[in-house]
Amino acid sequence: MAERVRVREIDDDEGRRLLRIVRRGTGSVVTWRRAQMVLLSAQSMPVAQIAEVTFTSDDRVRDVLHNFNTDGFESLYPKYRGGRPRTFSLPERREIKKFARSKPAEYGLPFSTWSLAKLADFLVAEGVVDDISHEGLRSLLREEGVTFQRVKTWKTSRDPDYAAKKARVEHLYAIADGEVVPERGDPDVVFCLDEFGPLNLQPHPGRQWAERGGKHRDPEREPRPRRRATYTRPHGVRHLFAAYDLRKNQLYGHIKKTKNRTRFLEFCRYLRSLHPIGQRIAIICDNYSPHLTTKRCRRVADWAESNNVEIAYTPTNSSWLNRIEAQFTALRYFALDGTDHPTHKAQGSMIRRYITWRNKHTADQRLREVVNRANVA
Repeated sequence: MAERVRVREIDDDEGRRLLRIVRRGTGSVVTWRRAQMVLLSAQSMPVAQIAEVTFTSDDRVRDVLHNFNTDGFESLYPKYRGGRPRTFSLPERREIKKFARSKPAEYGLPFSTWSLAKLADFLVAEGVVDDISHEGLRSLLREEGVTFQRVKTWKTSRDPDYAAKKARVEHLYAIADGEVVPERGDPDVVFCLDEFGPLNLQPHPGRQWAERGGKHRDPEREPRPRRRATYTRPHGVRHLFAAYDLRKNQLYGHIKKTKNRTRFLEFCRYLRSLHPIGQRIAIICDNYSPHLTTKRCRRVADWAESNNVEIAYTPTNSSWLNRIEAQFTALRYFALDGTDHPTHKAQGSMIRRYITWRNKHTADQRLREVVNRANVA
């Protein structure tokens, strides 16, 4: 029997970092796919299902999870080798990296950050190296994974019920994946729900295949298409209410003009109508105020109680735990990137047709074989 492998417990900061890598989709495709595997495992998805979703083998998923548990985020980035031997020894490189990541004020210097010139002079003065050029220092730091970055903000979940909410969401995922036998009161169907948007009519940046420019371009061919640089938004915005059925692997979506409690309940009623009232369903969502029950308004709780529905909330500032977030990455890439829709009707039609196509091809073996051949992770 194969060993059950799962990623180690990750905190909110690590969860958001994984979600940023998966959402952004830039950089190495190897890093993107490895981060996707780790994030799915953190969401309690079993190895076999991760392999199916990411179009790879079970052994490959286990290797990625083992490496992440051992080396952390360093294991997500490919380490390409080759070229001439390194100029500096491994201890020297470690010292240079340590000083670059430190603050100059820690050594009594009157500035808050290193420049290449100041860091190079400091390394020579401290005897770490005999000499190093500014460009050589830049290249060495890049090889060690250290780049000059803007300092970002962060926040952690202060939800007093963090552990209980996270455990409940993971238990619902285990039910949907067939890992545990449902207990009394557990749902038969699990949805992950969230809003995507706002959807406006701005030209969205994107990429496409086009003829190479410069001297290689044929002057007789039509110029490459361009997108508008300026635009106005006189038609307002729209919001996509989306839900992901974990067991059926189906995505549902409704586009609304506003995002409030009434529209949220309308979409929940639609999800409820997809299954008999005797089947209990669970809806996993975040802590956006229209989803919640307050002392002044118990509409969501009253509806859930009267319709055999459980509303399960992810902990505050922990939306990375919601599996529908990964679905939004593909929706943005295939339905919005590189588009310039003239009307909300045209944009909504594109999104609905993509959802229909996506649900139709979840079991397409030929498509899966094509993706398997393209798997470079």
